[in-house]
Amino acid sequence: MIKSMTGYGKGEAALEAGKLTVEIRTLNGKSADVNIKTYLLPKDKELEVRQRIATSLTRGTIDFYITWEPNTVSAAKTINSDLVADYYAQISRIEDKLGPHGEKNEPDSVLLAAILRFPDVMSNASADIITEENWPLVSKAIDDALATCNDYRAKEGAALYKDVTSRIGNILNLENEVESLEPERIEAVKAKILKALDDLKQEPDQSRFEQEMVFYVEKLDINEEKVRLRQHCKYFMDTIDGEPCPGKKLGFIIQEMGREINTTGSKANHAGIQKCVVRMKDELEKIREQSMNIL
Repeated sequence: MIKSMTGYGKGEAALEAGKLTVEIRTLNGKSADVNIKTYLLPKDKELEVRQRIATSLTRGTIDFYITWEPNTVSAAKTINSDLVADYYAQISRIEDKLGPHGEKNEPDSVLLAAILRFPDVMSNASADIITEENWPLVSKAIDDALATCNDYRAKEGAALYKDVTSRIGNILNLENEVESLEPERIEAVKAKILKALDDLKQEPDQSRFEQEMVFYVEKLDINEEKVRLRQHCKYFMDTIDGEPCPGKKLGFIIQEMGREINTTGSKANHAGIQKCVVRMKDELEKIREQSMNIL
């Protein structure tokens, strides 16, 4: 069964310091375009993760996220004591240089409180959330996200399959309708030519007239287009049923189907057939739009 390129997957890892969540979102694309949108993933793991994502999801625009929710203890701010001591020493030296007014006007507690509001003094201990020790748990969360994303794609793919295959059936039904109108079309063409001759008050050479009529009707013949269109529809169904990732090939088949439908329209010379051609084009365009999201 086919898959859609639209998907969403999620996996979680319960680490000692908190909960790590892996999310994957995918949209349609020509190839596997993997975007790592997190600072938490170690650089030495990035290539491995990219390859795993591309192998599992095959194709599409793929956004990969990791979010971190620390527990109460690990969420506490960390004071950079060396930086605080340096700020304190610098302020003390400045006070000493102020001469007669250099006496400390503020108690140490007030000065320290002010220093603690300086940039970079307080920080979250978020470095090295993902380590070699907890990597197996993170790796499993990534696998879980990939698995749920593939499940999502499979469900979307089932809906896509139902839609495009029903439209292929509609095109075949319309082609049968075209075929049923052909005898009427040929007779209408003959009647139109005979009326034109009658209006000219001319009596044509019957043998030559029959030859020209055969030649003209052959130019309007759409039998080859009907055969090729039906064959393309069959090839479409064989491909969508027989290949795991048929999206690109289906695009080529749709192009060929469009060519046969357009040629049928250019040869139609009949209002009823033209209406069928317009409806076939409408169905094919909807198939084309949907097939762009087929993996």
